[in-house]
Amino acid sequence: MLKGLLLDFYGTVVEDDDAMMAEIADQVAARASVPVSGRDVVTAWGAEFEAVASGPRFRSLRDSAMSSLASVMAEVGCVGDPAHLCAAQFRYWRSPPLRPGTREFLSRVTVPICLVSDVDGDDLEAAVAHHGLAFTAVVTSEAARAYKPDRAMFRRALAALELEAHEVLHVGDSLTADVGGAHAAGIRSVWVNHRGQTAPRDVPVAYEIADLSELAEILR
Repeated sequence: MLKGLLLDFYGTVVEDDDAMMAEIADQVAARASVPVSGRDVVTAWGAEFEAVASGPRFRSLRDSAMSSLASVMAEVGCVGDPAHLCAAQFRYWRSPPLRPGTREFLSRVTVPICLVSDVDGDDLEAAVAHHGLAFTAVVTSEAARAYKPDRAMFRRALAALELEAHEVLHVGDSLTADVGGAHAAGIRSVWVNHRGQTAPRDVPVAYEIADLSELAEILR
């Protein structure tokens, strides 16, 4: 019997920052001293961020975003302040738009929900307050000193709800961080496939939805 939900935030409850990252990447590409596209910058930025976030020393999301962008800027010969470029992204994290179906779903769900988000606590708190949302518990990467798919995030969320892995579903849009991380923690996952991707056959997706409005049917 389902007794609770673990819920990713960015890309699941609210829109992700893909468009904002693309705008920043285009600015870097335009100022680069070597030929490079905005798409190339986004790809390099994402790879560098993963390396920073998975490093031996935990770094906040803001710090990780700025330092990884600084590395990419240096590689492509872009002069500028990464903090200035990232400022718009940081503002976005605090007031992102809701995804379709979110408010409808949250108004009807009856089981307790724990947010599990790779973000700094103050930014998540601001975003939740911006939309007047409320959740039973919140787990951030900053609090857990780890990023998904690290099991520490999921263990902390289960403890917050005082539930076992078989009593919850984890809902998120990342096949690696959300689906893979939940599976490693023994938790069934719901993949929010809002980009219309095709999951590899070996990825353990229990359910697939486009937005949270479709989750209500699964919970029934």
